[in-house]
Amino acid sequence: MVKNQEEVDLYRDTYVRYLGYANEVGEAFRSLVPKSVVWASYVVSSGYVLADTTHKGTNVYKIDTSPQKIKNVLLSASDTLIWQAFASIIVPGFTINRICAAVQFAQKRSTSAVWRKPWISTIIGLVSIPFIIHPIDHAVERTMDVTYRKCTGYHPKASLYGVKRE
Repeated sequence: MVKNQEEVDLYRDTYVRYLGYANEVGEAFRSLVPKSVVWASYVVSSGYVLADTTHKGTNVYKIDTSPQKIKNVLLSASDTLIWQAFASIIVPGFTINRICAAVQFAQKRSTSAVWRKPWISTIIGLVSIPFIIHPIDHAVERTMDVTYRKCTGYHPKASLYGVKRE
């Protein structure tokens, strides 16, 4: 017997998801690379967000046969856009930027030659990324539940964002 398996979401369940974290990598490298490289990392992340938004809206358009089809497409796409913007770009980019800024602040006051190396803040920023991803995803999910989703009445399926609902 073949078990029913949920469809694999290209933007959430594969390595494509890492494109959403490009701006965090750019922020970690901000002290070592030209600003244009950092901004390019935001372009990559933004492209990922827009691709996922289009994907989710298109999926609803293909399967929805209700009279509210266009409304449901817009709700799905807008929910994805808002969630991704905050969970993939705004909050983590700001968080890594502030972590690296705090390290650089501490470096300026340090007397240790090793601690003052310019790549230290980059390493700490990069190492921080895996630790901030899931807490930010969950915080954005919960915030969306009590704000946008409460106002619109739209709730994506539980696994849509890789966050388990309780």
